Amino acid sequence: MLKMDLEYEKGILFIRLDGFLNRKVSYKINNYLVPVLKKHQIKYVIYNLAKLQNIDESGIDAILNTKCTIRKNKGKLYLCEVSKEVALKIKRLHIKKVLSEKTALKMIEV
Repeated sequence: MLKMDLEYEKGILFIRLDGFLNRKVSYKINNYLVPVLKKHQIKYVIYNLAKLQNIDESGIDAILNTKCTIRKNKGKLYLCEVSKEVALKIKRLHIKKVLSEKTALKMIEV
């Protein structure tokens, strides 16, 4: 099961994930979130993975789809509060990992 807490503020979409991002739930990102990013030309996304318990290949692909969409919008994507276990699994994504949402905000505003 996956809970997604979405917050949009000052042109930045905060996505806080809680639970398991796997094949059963990755469609939520691919089918609902990515089209919204495209439609509204959202440039900045911050994924908070503090409560993400596990991720599989489908979940990794869903985050990669988000990254590709944000890149097309000429924006940036950040991951924050990534556990060591999740970090090992998503290493191939080459997405900037930061300590906190606050740190990511500072990087966007620079």
